[in-house]
Amino acid sequence: MGLFDRFKSALSKTRDKVASGLGLLGLRKKIDESVLAELEHTLLAADVGPAMTAKMLEDVRGAWTGGEIQETTDIVPFLKRKVASNWPAEDRELKMAPSGPSVLLIAGINGSGKTTSVAKLARRLQSQGKKVILGACDTFRAAAIEQLSVWAKRCDVPLVRHKDGADPGAVAYEACDAAVSRGLDVVLIDTAGRLHTQDNLMRELGKIQRVVNKRIPGAPHEVLLVLDATIGQNAIRQAEMFRTHVNVTGIILAKLDGSAKGGVVVGIREMLGVPVKFIGVGEGLDDLEPFDPAAFVDALFATG
Repeated sequence: MGLFDRFKSALSKTRDKVASGLGLLGLRKKIDESVLAELEHTLLAADVGPAMTAKMLEDVRGAWTGGEIQETTDIVPFLKRKVASNWPAEDRELKMAPSGPSVLLIAGINGSGKTTSVAKLARRLQSQGKKVILGACDTFRAAAIEQLSVWAKRCDVPLVRHKDGADPGAVAYEACDAAVSRGLDVVLIDTAGRLHTQDNLMRELGKIQRVVNKRIPGAPHEVLLVLDATIGQNAIRQAEMFRTHVNVTGIILAKLDGSAKGGVVVGIREMLGVPVKFIGVGEGLDDLEPFDPAAFVDALFATG
């Protein structure tokens, strides 16, 4: 399948809600306040979120009163243009080191799809000819280390792991050291999703950032936060919590295929100022797609 078809399939649950609402709009020809009220209901049902819905309605109302759009059939093309314009291409590209290994730190709470996303990202980078190594820094949860070990074998990439409860910083340092000594291209570091308290979690993330920077100056080159699309607006609140402690540079939105709240993507850029870089569209290793806003909005607003 092409990217549009993959997004369309992944967004099927969300799209059903959107298509139903847009179908009601299509029963009327001219735009009026009742049409805008129906549009508001449709956007909220897709979990676009109150703030972003209000902004989109304001844009539509301004275009309507200003004569830019006049009929209900004008609304969707207008929204597509406005939404897609929120994501400049340069923001969505992975930032890599100009020379030597690049270090990508992957964060997110347990259950968000974080460890699986690490494996999917490893596979994608491999397909681009990159030599990848994984660092199992979620040492506080034995299941996470074992899960990452299984994925590493499936991807055929080396893995640095220590015993349960080991210092995550030591694992991160060793993974970076191995990448330098072996001439590898990318270090993917899977971090802890939950410790005894939130403060402990954030201190560990900060420590890992400092450690990898000591071994590879400029690292980490990306801090990617994995969010679970199925929790909708709660994902934005999670991201806000992480951003108060670590410099999140991009979002991986996992489990989009299982969500009826895919509209949350629309609000992430506006609410957080952080670009969505990848979207999980399935459970397989190859089911991680670079975020393409044009294909996404086409799929979100598709009625067929």
